[in-house]
Amino acid sequence: MTLRVLNTLSGEREEFEPADPDDVLLYYCGLTVSDDPHLGHARTWVHVDTIHRWLEHLGYDVRHVENVTDVNEKIVARVGERDGDGTLGDDEREVAATFIDRLLTDMRSLNLRRAEVHPRVTEHVPEIIDLVETLVEEGYAYESDGSVYFDVTAFPDYGRLSNQRLDDVEAQGPEAERAEKRHPADFALWKAGGADAAAIEEHRHDDRDYEAAAPTGETWESPWGEGRPGWHVECSAMSMTHLGETLDIHMGGRDLVFPHHENEIAQSEAVTGEPFARYWLHADLLEMDAEKMSSSLGNFVTVHEAVERFGTNPLRMFFLSASYNSTQTYSDAAVEEAIERWRRLATAYDRATDALAGADARTTADSALDERAAESRDAFAAAMNDDFNTREALAALFDLAGAVNTHLDDADAYDYRGLRAVVETFEELGEDVLGFAFGGDAGGGEATLTGELVELVLDVRERERAAGNYDRADALRDDLEALGVDVQDTDDGPTYGL
Repeated sequence: MTLRVLNTLSGEREEFEPADPDDVLLYYCGLTVSDDPHLGHARTWVHVDTIHRWLEHLGYDVRHVENVTDVNEKIVARVGERDGDGTLGDDEREVAATFIDRLLTDMRSLNLRRAEVHPRVTEHVPEIIDLVETLVEEGYAYESDGSVYFDVTAFPDYGRLSNQRLDDVEAQGPEAERAEKRHPADFALWKAGGADAAAIEEHRHDDRDYEAAAPTGETWESPWGEGRPGWHVECSAMSMTHLGETLDIHMGGRDLVFPHHENEIAQSEAVTGEPFARYWLHADLLEMDAEKMSSSLGNFVTVHEAVERFGTNPLRMFFLSASYNSTQTYSDAAVEEAIERWRRLATAYDRATDALAGADARTTADSALDERAAESRDAFAAAMNDDFNTREALAALFDLAGAVNTHLDDADAYDYRGLRAVVETFEELGEDVLGFAFGGDAGGGEATLTGELVELVLDVRERERAAGNYDRADALRDDLEALGVDVQDTDDGPTYGL
């Protein structure tokens, strides 16, 4: 069965055909690092991870990029704030670095495939300025009082993704910008001066513990004067830097369709004249108490807290029990149900491996378990090829779990060939595709642990480089090479060999 995906751009299920038949370019809109990641973020991470895994299972090489927004008034608002681990940071970069560190730690705790690169806004300001300059030169943007705005009337297809007519599009940006813009729906590509004081104050909290610090935001020189990048333009600049003019899959939350993704299409296609993304996939929201789980609303459970309380496997079971593009509701009861579902699956796997270890390879008991394993594989593939339907894919594994339990409860002799097919199916589909860790081994063995430790050091090294601490970064590279790890810096980030 051919993979079909629900493309937000067309509103229809379409056959998936990447530009290159062997490679998939996958971009996911990452986080603004102004708070600890919560389960709403984790839900989309796990689904993006599973999509990545399934594409690899189908034989594609996946180039996966996930950005980090480290320039934002929400981040500036937390300058000088203290939490249980001390001061978050004395400037915007330090606060962002604090939350990037927690972000990467939480990602690892959920057993996610590592994106090839996590580009940051602060590392791509030259590319952003180049993109804005081109938009101005081509007549798609204009300067106003040191800021630059995209002219939505110059892009005929504006509103196509969100299915809106230009006359119906809401005004974008804060009230203070209205006088600078030609059309209410025009959006900022570059903002003059420093961080917006009103936005900073909106996100600061009087009831939190702050050390004496004046909130400030970093600025950069540009052809229009000193300023900061607009929010929307960063994703276009970073994705095109690392993946080229046209992505195969652009994924993000449903709440980003408008204005963020609509604006990405406009500014990107205005420059290139090419489709920005072939397929737009949008994950629906995780709700708590009938509202979107959100840091700004305060109705969230952090990833760190949830992993500590429930464990990685139950959380992945919870998220994957609903399809990525359906709304899901968080509650303790729902996670407890996922814990029980994980136990059922893990118990069936453990029983099968234990029986296989004790079975005679010459045993030929006719249980048809190998046929049931093949049927489960087919049902699993049909589900995943139907717009990554993880709910039905899990149902195929639970059917197989029931079959192996029945066999082990009732058989006088075990079916060696069938048990082996069951174990291989659980490992190939449950572990490699859905990201579970059977047998109590969440780390995947010594080789995986070694790789994760190297990646952790490389992440620290990249943060040191981003902060301008090149001596520290060089020292970390030297230490790795002394241990036999060959580090190579490329345009797309560091790679290594053991």
